[in-house]
Amino acid sequence: MRQMLEAGVHFGHQTRYWNPQMAPYIFGERNKIHIINLEETLPMFNEATNFLGQLAAKKGTILFVATKR
Repeated sequence: MRQMLEAGVHFGHQTRYWNPQMAPYIFGERNKIHIINLEETLPMFNEATNFLGQLAAKKGTILFVATKR
């Protein structure tokens, strides 16, 4: 978790651009930026990483989609 904090992954989007379904994963806000609760998201990140590792081991296809931002 320390590496994630040092990398700044806990910084979310501006508070005016948010989805209420994300409320359980938001720790708070600072300077109008949401702070992501890493204690909630780290286990899910690990689960996703394990799933992708298993999929890659089976020569599965993984599609990454990103925005231009």
